[in-house]
Amino acid sequence: MAVFLAFVLYERPGLGLGHFFYVSIILAALATGPAIGATAAVVATGLFAAGLLFNPHIPSNEVLTTSTAIRFVTYMTVGVVTGYFAKRNRVLMGELQLLAERDAITGLPNTRAFEQVIGARLVHAQPFALIVGGVDELPRNGRHTSDADDGLREIAARLLHSLPPGDDVARIGEDSFAVLTYASSATDAGKIAAHLQRVLADDGFSVTFGWAAYPQDGENALSLYRAADERLYARRVIHRQSSVIPLAPPATSA
Repeated sequence: MAVFLAFVLYERPGLGLGHFFYVSIILAALATGPAIGATAAVVATGLFAAGLLFNPHIPSNEVLTTSTAIRFVTYMTVGVVTGYFAKRNRVLMGELQLLAERDAITGLPNTRAFEQVIGARLVHAQPFALIVGGVDELPRNGRHTSDADDGLREIAARLLHSLPPGDDVARIGEDSFAVLTYASSATDAGKIAAHLQRVLADDGFSVTFGWAAYPQDGENALSLYRAADERLYARRVIHRQSSVIPLAPPATSA
């Protein structure tokens, strides 16, 4: 509207204030897309023609001329093209944002995204459990082989299908996964961790889990991670000790 008023009051032949309609068209197209950009072009053309009629310094016969038609075409081109690339840019930015928050192998949220989810749960201050799982063994050859990547993807899929809707699963390390689920106490969290471990064991995967319950085991992400990691480490130690079969003492002669 400011451009229209300036055009009506101050435009003179050859001054070119009508070019400022491009600014309005571009801003509308950048904020929305090609459809609104085209609409803005039509509106701008109408305001331009109206400005020619109301401006006493420009003959009204300038409205229906080839130059007005050309201006409409240029307005429309600018609106549509700018809107198209603005919309395309938003789509690409959304895809980049998704890639930045997703693990490339499993497709699960990565550590960065998972920390945001934990933060959101802490803000709501409702009881929940943080369960951290470490894969005990995967095929290796200096770095993950395709078999190891397939194993990680299968573990991720199994975790997702073993939890109710609304729970969060992420890959937070090379061989580490994390789960956020409802649990009213550390005991309940331990039961969920044991269930997940059995489910994965039935599919041939050895994964050890540790857990922590909010607010029982901590009131921030760092303390919850620490408690879960300590339980994971303790369970691994117990598992290793139980796997050791003591040798029978040598027989002694009478």
